[in-house]
Amino acid sequence: MSRPTTKAGLLYAASTNYEKMNDLISTLTSEELSTPFDFSADEKKKEAHWKRDKNLRDILIHLYEWHQLLLNWLPANMNGDNKPFIPEPYNWKTYGAMNVEFWKKHQDTTLEQAKEMLEKSHEEVLKLAESFSDEELFTKGVYKWVGGSVLGSYFISNTSSHYDWAMKKLKAHRKNCK
Repeated sequence: MSRPTTKAGLLYAASTNYEKMNDLISTLTSEELSTPFDFSADEKKKEAHWKRDKNLRDILIHLYEWHQLLLNWLPANMNGDNKPFIPEPYNWKTYGAMNVEFWKKHQDTTLEQAKEMLEKSHEEVLKLAESFSDEELFTKGVYKWVGGSVLGSYFISNTSSHYDWAMKKLKAHRKNCK
């Protein structure tokens, strides 16, 4: 699927990848769900997230927390508060540490709670995206606080692209379980 360039494309990609991700999750066996993620044998999987996430809950919570970043950042800036997307004390160079804090924060969250939280936040993100026009989402310079990007790229990164990331990780785990 190519990167969306319209609101309709953004909403379609977000919904489609969310459904695909949930379909994949629904096919995970009890063994796959109970086996901790371990990608240490794969030299190509060097990014921190391959070590951080140990189970499906961790992935779902990661997606949920990134939805929260968008759901807090966008309305604040629309209301005139100049907030960065990545909250202090973090930035785009240190967001890995923020992700670890999200992980720590949710170690007592159950898988069922994580599923419910993600479903709700996914719906909220789509509803928020629907409130913008194609121009607002995909024209540079409409919102100065977006920087050199377009608003739509934040929605794409936090929905369809992030769901792709989750599916890639789940498929790698499934392969490891075989």
